[in-house]
Amino acid sequence: MGISTDSGQKNMDDHQLLEACKKVLLDHVAPALEINGSSIEVIGLDGKILQLRLGTICGNCPSTIQAMLFGIETELRKHLPEIEFVEAIP
Repeated sequence: MGISTDSGQKNMDDHQLLEACKKVLLDHVAPALEINGSSIEVIGLDGKILQLRLGTICGNCPSTIQAMLFGIETELRKHLPEIEFVEAIP
C-alpha cells in the first residue's frame, strides 16, 4: 500500500490501513482479550503508528500494559507489516 504525494490519495490510503488494522484486531486480538475481560479501542493512525486505548487491564499496571501492547503489536505486524508501532493513548 503506497503513499502518494497527492493528499487526497494519502488520506484514502491511511483510511484503508486504519480499517485493515481494525479488522486484524477484531479477528485476531479481540477474542484473546475477551477471555480475561480486557478491551481495546482504536483511536486512530498517526503515520504508521496505531493509537489504541486499553481498557480493564490489570489495574493499569505498567508492566502488564507494556506486555499487552507488545503482544498486540506483534500480532498486528504479522498481518500488516506497514505498522511500525502501537501506542497506548490514555
